[in-house]
Amino acid sequence: MYTFTSRVRFSETDENGKLSLAGIMNYLQDCSVFHSEDVGNGTDVLKKRDRVWLLNSWQIIIKERPRCCEYIEIGTQAYQFKGTLGKRNFCIQRQDGTQCVVANSNWVLVQKSQMRPVRITEEDSSPYELGTPLDMPYADRKIAAPKEGIVMEPITVRTEHLDSNHHVNNTQYVLMASRYLPSDFSLHQVRAEYRYQALLGDTMIPVVTKEEDGQIIVQLKKDEQTAYAVVAFQ
Repeated sequence: MYTFTSRVRFSETDENGKLSLAGIMNYLQDCSVFHSEDVGNGTDVLKKRDRVWLLNSWQIIIKERPRCCEYIEIGTQAYQFKGTLGKRNFCIQRQDGTQCVVANSNWVLVQKSQMRPVRITEEDSSPYELGTPLDMPYADRKIAAPKEGIVMEPITVRTEHLDSNHHVNNTQYVLMASRYLPSDFSLHQVRAEYRYQALLGDTMIPVVTKEEDGQIIVQLKKDEQTAYAVVAFQ
């Protein structure tokens, strides 16, 4: 597993002094970027090959949030390449090895100029040493979108929502959706499925549904038929 160490910064914590959801997701995302760069398959290399990896889905299980100033280790490993899809695990743990966060993710390899999926070749996958999938409960990458829900005020995509691919960053969708969680919601798991790229100036219509099991599902919709993303909080 590829790892790097860090210390939880005050700017990464929430009102309880613990690593925030945004902080968790940013660490995971940064870890995958560092990994690719360090094995010689980073953004500049992919750009020359007209390739980009786009995140298709997240499953993040939060066991315990590290506190401000704690030292942590963030790790990731690829464990499967098949067709156009790559699968990658993540872990955040304390110095004593205690797991705080485990995660699974699915990534699609895309030809950047055409924005269409392409089959993964040996050149794409060989830089990564495949690991054994982490011991965690695995959910389906697709989230069943409820047919009914409460429609909230539209959200307009602004510059601060974008990343270097010029679309809304995956963390931003989840943060937008998390606005609709009750103040006393104790978050254990986040699942996100990314279906359609949102660009600067686009309007998202949040539709919020509370399931019988207490799960809250937020659809960030483009129109009645299409969702940019579906996020499930448990």
